[in-house]
Amino acid sequence: MKATITINEDDNLLSLRENKPKKITLATIKSFIKKNKDNLYIKTESRFNGMTDGVDSCYDQSISKAENTDKNNQYNLGIPGAWFVGSSRDSFYYSEIGPFKGYEVYNCCGKFYLLTKEGIL
Repeated sequence: MKATITINEDDNLLSLRENKPKKITLATIKSFIKKNKDNLYIKTESRFNGMTDGVDSCYDQSISKAENTDKNNQYNLGIPGAWFVGSSRDSFYYSEIGPFKGYEVYNCCGKFYLLTKEGIL
């Protein structure tokens, strides 16, 4: 992480400010989906299971081409296999898996990755 040191000569103060990466929000994810809709992949690691009333690991955790549907449901943003809870209850992280780059999404309904090859982040 980079840091910037500022010296204020008037007050003889030394301050240290860290340059933090931009916060990833739902708007960032929506933009990523829109820019990469033809080159979007999904990897689902876990999802909600009503039989156990909890989140279970998925048997198939492979990376597959994400299908875009015309139904732009507010909870999946048009991507089957993705599920967004909303109301600031989703956690987003930048992720790289081999040649894929994108975002990890984690919430009470599971964990999945939205990825792209050579796309726009």
